[in-house]
Formats: sequence, C-alpha cells, structure tokens
Amino acid sequence: MLGRDRIEYKTVEQVRAMRRAGLVVADALDAVRAAAVPGATTGDLDEVAREVIAAAGATPSFLGYHGYPAVLCVSVNDEVVHGIPGSRVLAQGDVVSVDCGAVVDGWHGDSAFSTVVGEATDPADLELVETTEAAMWAGIAALATGGRLSAVGEAVEEVVDLAVAAGKNRGERYGIVEEYVGHGIGSAMHQPPEVLNYRARDRGPRLKAGMCLAIEPMLTRGSRHTQVLEDDWTVVTSDGSRAAHWEHTVAILPEGIWVLTARDGGAEALAARGVSVDALD
Repeated sequence: MLGRDRIEYKTVEQVRAMRRAGLVVADALDAVRAAAVPGATTGDLDEVAREVIAAAGATPSFLGYHGYPAVLCVSVNDEVVHGIPGSRVLAQGDVVSVDCGAVVDGWHGDSAFSTVVGEATDPADLELVETTEAAMWAGIAALATGGRLSAVGEAVEEVVDLAVAAGKNRGERYGIVEEYVGHGIGSAMHQPPEVLNYRARDRGPRLKAGMCLAIEPMLTRGSRHTQVLEDDWTVVTSDGSRAAHWEHTVAILPEGIWVLTARDGGAEALAARGVSVDALD
C-alpha cells in the first residue's frame, strides 16, 4: 500500500516474503565471502552468487537492471559501487565490496559487505571496513530510536566523527559518499524514500511500521567525491582513495525492527547498541 508520501508500506506477510529473499541474499554473500581469496577473479565471485540464487529458486535483482550485465556488483579498492565482475584477479590486501540482490515471489532483498582479501597490507584498510560496518549498524539502530528518517544519516556521521577522533584513518577525515544513498525496497529494488548517510536539514518522513529500507553507507579514505568510468556503471573515488560499502535490508514493524538480510535478524549487532529486534521467523 502506498501512502501519501509514495512510500510502499508492507504488511507483516509481505515482510515475511521479503525475509525469504533476504536469506537467499545472505546465503549468496556467505558463499562469496568464502570465495574472495587471492587469485580468485571478480567473475568467479559472480558465478558463486549466481549458483546460490538459482539453487534457491530465486531471481537476481541486478542482472538486466537497466542493462546491468551481472548478478553481483564487485568493487575493488578505489571502486565504490557498481563494479562489474569479470577477469580482474583479486590480490592480497585488496579492499573488496560485494553487493547482491535477489527476488523471491516478487519481493526483493539487498545487502552488501566489504572485506580485505587475505591479510591486510595496510591496517587503515581494515579500519575503513570496520568503521563503515559500524556506521551501517548505527544507522540501522537509529530506525528503532529515531522519529524521522534523518536519524539514520545523523547516526552514520556520528560514527565517522568518533572514528576519526579516535585516530582511525590516521586521524584524517573519512569521505562520506553523498551521490549514492540508501533507499526504500520491496516490490521493487529501489523505491522512495532516499536514505541519506549524512546530516541534512530535511528531516525526512516519519519512521512508521511497514517501511522497509536499505541502509548502506559508503566511506572513502579520502575525498567524498566520485566519478563514473566509461562502462557507465563503475563508480570510483575521484582522488584514488580506497572505499568500503556495507548494506542491510531492514523492516520497521509495530514492535521494533528486523534486519531481513541478517541471519539473526540483526539481534547480536543491535543488542550491543541497546536495540532489540522484532524477529518474525
């Protein structure tokens, strides 16, 4: 059901359907994470996800989306998002971000993780990955405690500020990418509203039961500015700095939130932030 704000508010049964899609995505990303080793190609990772999604009887969200040619987005080092899998060989110390979506019975799940391949060659890369993940979970927790959608961006930026104050990234500012943001999700992969990853004057819509949102901060070790390569998909940092991207699909329910693409519904990570989940499994 669409509200006046054009947001698609889901019923509990529709959220359960999205959970099924979310678990397919979780399975695919678990398999991809295990396969992301030195010597593997980004195309190898795409094939792993393709097989998991097909075995589940699901459909990839990304393949064919506006002409996108793959099942995954695999972005390496200075690539922020939308990297097209292919023949690129992963090397020790690469920062790799993997984004995956799947559809089950017409409902979408969408999630992403970042990792350092093998052993990190620069501790600051691990800090980048960890800070981005922490920013994502802070944004998710804000859905349970904030009154309006702007609480997500405020929570993300607070984590980034605290990380820099603690000496992460050698005390240099992380760039919070602004051109690419989170989004509503449900019967389509991208829906209103946009979910900003930074503080803004516009407080956004009120957080209400039935909203399903993809929370996905993207951080760089340098400038926040990006550009798109000639393939019209791959987004890279303008200054060549490394980037990381984390994402989960989250439902707001009458009694709390539920992370649909996390196996435990987000219970462990959110408990550490004083938030309990309303898991309907």
